Amino acid sequence: MPIALYALTVGAFGIGVTEFVIMGLLLQVGSDLGVSIATAGLLISGYALGVVVGAPVLTTLTGRWPRKQVLLALMVIFTLGNAACALAPSYGWLMAARVLTALAHGSFFGVGAVVATGLVSPERRASAIAAMFTGLTVANILGVPFGTWLGQQYGWRATFWAVSIVGLAALTVIARFVPRDAAARDTVGDWRADLAAMMRRPVLLGFASTVLGFGGVFAVFTYIAPMLTRISGFSDAAVSPILLVFGGGMIVGNILGGRLADRALVPTVLGVLASLMLTMGLMTFAFHSQIAAVIFIGLLGATGFATAAPLQMWVLEKTQGIGQTLASSLNIAAFNLGNALGAWVGGVVIDHGPGLGAVPIVAALLPLGAIGVVLLALRLDGRGVRTPAALATSQI
Repeated sequence: MPIALYALTVGAFGIGVTEFVIMGLLLQVGSDLGVSIATAGLLISGYALGVVVGAPVLTTLTGRWPRKQVLLALMVIFTLGNAACALAPSYGWLMAARVLTALAHGSFFGVGAVVATGLVSPERRASAIAAMFTGLTVANILGVPFGTWLGQQYGWRATFWAVSIVGLAALTVIARFVPRDAAARDTVGDWRADLAAMMRRPVLLGFASTVLGFGGVFAVFTYIAPMLTRISGFSDAAVSPILLVFGGGMIVGNILGGRLADRALVPTVLGVLASLMLTMGLMTFAFHSQIAAVIFIGLLGATGFATAAPLQMWVLEKTQGIGQTLASSLNIAAFNLGNALGAWVGGVVIDHGPGLGAVPIVAALLPLGAIGVVLLALRLDGRGVRTPAALATSQI
């Protein structure tokens, strides 16, 4: 993989840390700013909303810019947003700074994914996307725990200063290593044509499969700590080390999903979604054994993030070359909508029955729905899936 691709990985790492590290700092933030933990938790929702809004808006507004220029501008927004978080004098200012930072998230991954596919040969495009997304997975296994420790030792503001430094580093390596693209991207900023392309049924079905597939992951992951302590019987102190297993699974699954998608996209999309569904269905029973619970935490990370690159490539291929950057950004927003959907579904199962222990098996219905959406898209595409042979040779 070219070094420019790893420059994008650095940016993805910083964005991944700033998105998830707040989960480990809610107590410190709430105490310092005089708000409840529940109110502090809205900083997570605010960030997700910023991603959903920022992805299409910034991508459209920068439609006439070369992609490298867009990436640099987004990293400037990201760095300034984290510095603003560190300086925030009140909860309201912190929320505004978090939303500002989130605006860069969807567009960076969306534009970055398109840039990544252009840096490699056509048969390695999904692997290139996976390589960029590795920054996000490494952020979860290394960056978030370190950022949480830093915030607990030196105050939550220190964490945001540290992420600002990561942003400056990403800005530097992107400026140095990502090649220039003299031409404006996609349809020369024709946002009307891009939006029209997004309304095509195959593209919309691609977004839907992303929302449902990743929604299942977060339906389980959002409530992983209480399931480990109340069902499996682990202590609170054991949760963090177990989550490292989840992070390791993320890295393996992300890379594997990209490589498999390069070989055969359609079978990979269906295969990873089916594997995710099966993993979550069996987790319902695995949580009653501590050893099995740890194993399935790793499998959840692997099967969950094995979907990332294939689903991103699926949407890019569905655009037929029109509005690829906007589609890529919107699909990142779809991942975040899936996060919100999954957390809501899990909460409904816990609050209104059948209860905490049933969250994984109910969550398995979401990737099952994603499989149904993919099969529908294939049928509407005129490339039916009547036989395994047809699946093995179909390329979307």
